[in-house]
Amino acid sequence: MNRFFILVFSFLLTFTGTSCNKKNKSPLMQEPVFSTYMPTSAVDTNSIKEIYYGLMTPVEVCNIFERLDLSFNDTILNPPDNADLYMSSYKAAMNLGIYGVDMGYMKLFGVNRQTVSYFMTISKLSNRLNLPEDYLADAIRSIDRSINSADTITELMTHTYQKIDEYLRLEKSEGTLGLMMMGGWIESMYLSTQLAFDPANPDPQVVEKIAEQKYSLLSLLTYMKNYYDDPMVVFYTKKLKYLDRWFNSFDIYYKKGDVTIDTKKKVIITTGSEMTVTVETLKQIRDYIAKLRNEIIMV
Repeated sequence: MNRFFILVFSFLLTFTGTSCNKKNKSPLMQEPVFSTYMPTSAVDTNSIKEIYYGLMTPVEVCNIFERLDLSFNDTILNPPDNADLYMSSYKAAMNLGIYGVDMGYMKLFGVNRQTVSYFMTISKLSNRLNLPEDYLADAIRSIDRSINSADTITELMTHTYQKIDEYLRLEKSEGTLGLMMMGGWIESMYLSTQLAFDPANPDPQVVEKIAEQKYSLLSLLTYMKNYYDDPMVVFYTKKLKYLDRWFNSFDIYYKKGDVTIDTKKKVIITTGSEMTVTVETLKQIRDYIAKLRNEIIMV
């Protein structure tokens, strides 16, 4: 089953030979700035976590916010009315990704009526990618009946993006799909860095979550470079490469024997990590993400 934002990147295993392995520190190796390991020598099986190294669905992004226990803030989201601005296919695609993450964010906090509004906006934008009118008809008919069922809304979200993914692949529009993926990735990073990252008092687990996105950014870049026949894919890939220079400026290390890679789920399983990322680097990532996100949602 194809899932929006999850692609089969078997070659991503190449990164396990570098920053995913805990190396013997040499005098030239930068010391970690942040660590999420528990202050104990024993492995705590209750603290085992999964790090996605593929690209995440809006549902999976929603789960991240749930773990971070963030307060709801709808002023930071892209308003549904903005959808009327996105007449080009590339703008519609990128903002489809953004609205999917925003909808997942609202679903997490049980904001049902706004969730329906975002779902209808997603349907409107999918039409601008030439999806047939009846392609999402079943999901649209179901959304009002399911307004009080968070689980059902989640299923509808997942089904809708599966259908969009399916259609774009069928129409050989993988470049457009890449732009949609990028929009979702940018929005998840935007919400994370704006709502969860406090430069004055950075939480190590939040820092870790942001730093780990260097893996998913690699996935996204690797996918998009295959569709350089689309000028907008080239244009935005260059912007992602500019962002990637900050992610390449730090490393993430794991203790020897504490890393398992599940290639089916596209996750790294570990109990913690150490990072050499600095607060200044995180601020630069946050600011550039905000600039790029603003460019995407504005016309």
